[in-house]
Amino acid sequence: MTRTPLRPLARILEARAKGENPDAIERENLRQRHEAARDDQRERAESRLLVLGIFFLSAFLLVAGRMGVMAASDPLEPRAHASGATILAQRSDIVDRQGKILATNLTTHSLYAQPPLMIDPPRAAEELARIFPDLDAERLKDLFDARKFLWIKRKISPEQKQAVHDIGEPGLLFGPREMRLYPNGSLAAHVLGGAGFGREGVHSAEVIGVAGVEKSFDDYLRDPGNGRAPLQLSLDLTVQAATERVLYGGMKLMNAKGAAAVLMDARTGEIISLASLPDFDPNDRPVPLTEGDAAESPLFNRAVQGLYELGSTFKIFTAAQALDEGLVHRGSIIDTSGPLRWGRHRIRDFRFYGNEMTVDDVIVKSSNIGTARIAMEIGTERQQAFLRDLGLLDPMPVELIEAPGAKPLLPPNWSEISTMTISYGHGLSASPLHMAASYATLLNGGLKVEPTLIKRETYEPGARVVSEATSAAARDMLRQVVVRGTASFGDVAGYEVAGKTGTADKPRAAGGGYYEDKVIATFAAVFPADDPKYVLVVTLDEPVETSGEEPRRTAGWTAVPVAAEVIRRTAPLLGLSPNIPAPGIPAPSIEPQSNAEITLASN
Repeated sequence: MTRTPLRPLARILEARAKGENPDAIERENLRQRHEAARDDQRERAESRLLVLGIFFLSAFLLVAGRMGVMAASDPLEPRAHASGATILAQRSDIVDRQGKILATNLTTHSLYAQPPLMIDPPRAAEELARIFPDLDAERLKDLFDARKFLWIKRKISPEQKQAVHDIGEPGLLFGPREMRLYPNGSLAAHVLGGAGFGREGVHSAEVIGVAGVEKSFDDYLRDPGNGRAPLQLSLDLTVQAATERVLYGGMKLMNAKGAAAVLMDARTGEIISLASLPDFDPNDRPVPLTEGDAAESPLFNRAVQGLYELGSTFKIFTAAQALDEGLVHRGSIIDTSGPLRWGRHRIRDFRFYGNEMTVDDVIVKSSNIGTARIAMEIGTERQQAFLRDLGLLDPMPVELIEAPGAKPLLPPNWSEISTMTISYGHGLSASPLHMAASYATLLNGGLKVEPTLIKRETYEPGARVVSEATSAAARDMLRQVVVRGTASFGDVAGYEVAGKTGTADKPRAAGGGYYEDKVIATFAAVFPADDPKYVLVVTLDEPVETSGEEPRRTAGWTAVPVAAEVIRRTAPLLGLSPNIPAPGIPAPSIEPQSNAEITLASN
């Protein structure tokens, strides 16, 4: 920048020549210099103010934006982070096939104490015992004296938190907790299983599955990589509720000690409802038994873990295999004269049906002798192979942590007598779920079905086990069991039901042999019979029907009416329209008959 001199020589000489005062030129130049300096300083100050204003505006916009984001997001309690591995507390929801919540999360608090910070430990112990009646005040006082840290309650309600807060004790502190909530209580308890706390810290706790699908899918439910997407089961909450309600009423009406029911899609294997009674509330899961029979615990899943001799429900497998292999046809005459002797064993029928029967009548009348003779034609090796193809010799591949341990109980020496007794359901113990999957495979057209608790978007048919003709013949025989056989109480107006009863004497827990007055009653059915959509298996443990002069325990009087009521309640919920006979065409008349009981006597 060129600096102008205050007294330029040329102007000074010119001013003197004109007689003017040269000092005026200096004053003018000095004024202009000062004005230029002020202008420069003003511009510099304005630039700084502009930059500072932009900075403050940006800061305010950033704060406002952050406050907007926080206002729009879910409120979260601040959590202190300590060094070490992070505890993942959040867990994905579990929903039914319609998206209804089966299991979700609830934020609550835990209560712990730091005695060194407490002002009046004895008073605090008394107040805590008043708020939580299960706590002992004297023991709390001893613990406060002996420890520096103490868990009081793993989870407490908001009301309990406020009551503890009102004590005013600084040594009683709260930690945030995410607990598992089952809003439907005991509904589908054995499927869901339950969850509990794993690793715990003051400010968080790890929620882990302890049974059921909660345990089987624990990694998925805890994985943050799935975006908290819910686990969708194949269960239908409405159908499950109806099934459990009817099953509970039937168990009480039939004086049974336990009951189980499995309702399954006959083609895809999707389990629509699975019930086991007695049950429990997974929100307050009971402690497992440490001694005695595990089946006595409400935690025991009778539908999956219960291995029972399911009686005459097996007879259709024997008849279907013989038909499929061309050993007999439905009109073949079978020798049913008895008793049938094998060594010291005697096989008898519940009552005398005649010395000869067709294959159809062997199933309809539920003849042990006729079924055993058909099994002798099949042979041991072929019988084993067929039952294995049906899935009756291995654990069910269903998504429950308890399923792998439910391996069917097979005879240690599968001899000819084993082949004969297994043909009518004695000597091989399987679960109701095994029976449901096997009936689905046999009656859906002959394609193998594997049960699942996960809703399937696509369906791929399984391997063929029997021909379509054999499957259709088996369905027709089972329909005749309902129309004129041992399951006459199983007919449901508007829905053609086909099924087979099974009444098996219950084995003694010790000493061998069977009880004379305790049975496992089962009814395995498909509906509609002409085009099976669903399979239903209902099992009652030690039922006794007492409406008559003498107690009746057979499945025809116990399990069949319960299963019929399940179908009557659930079929409309499943979207099945009843088949109403046209006007003028009377519906078939069905007279109740007693069920055929299964016995194997020894001399």
